[in-house]
Amino acid sequence: MIGRLTGLLAAKTPPQVLVDAGGVGYEIDVPMSTFYNLPGLGERIVLLTHFVVREDAQLLYGFSSEAERSTFRLLIKISGVGPRTALSILSGLSVPELAAAVAQQQVGRLVKVPGIGKKTAERLLLELKGKLGPDLGATASVASDAQADIVQALVALGYNDRDAAAALKALPVDIGVSDGIKQALKSLSR
Repeated sequence: MIGRLTGLLAAKTPPQVLVDAGGVGYEIDVPMSTFYNLPGLGERIVLLTHFVVREDAQLLYGFSSEAERSTFRLLIKISGVGPRTALSILSGLSVPELAAAVAQQQVGRLVKVPGIGKKTAERLLLELKGKLGPDLGATASVASDAQADIVQALVALGYNDRDAAAALKALPVDIGVSDGIKQALKSLSR
């Protein structure tokens, strides 16, 4: 029913924003990826929205990109994943990171998202397989098993997905796992 809102950003308190559109203030829950890219208070904002009507509430969820909204809509269709859990997933992983995790069937990456247990992560991987493609902004998946192992090792050591991916880009494509981890750690420690 409400697909997009344009107005002035009146307030922002994670994970909710207040958008003044024509004198009406709309409370909208947004993923942290959208929240971090918000303009300053009083500035114009455009959010794509998803409207949820429940017996006890009417809720608006907002997104800065169509890829986020489409992924949110895919997530809430999965049994056991409601809007709050879908927001949590999109706050913990970008759409390309989620697509890469699904393509590589990485339960470990999903389990790191607050509120996602192993069974839910496995269900997500199964249900989303083949549904997150280039049309949702997904980047190409990691080229080889060795590269996937290097990224997993770096994430296990506490580096975030972006740093691990950046370190991986600096490595030769045909590098082995142990040498790749050593070189990646050297580049990340600089």
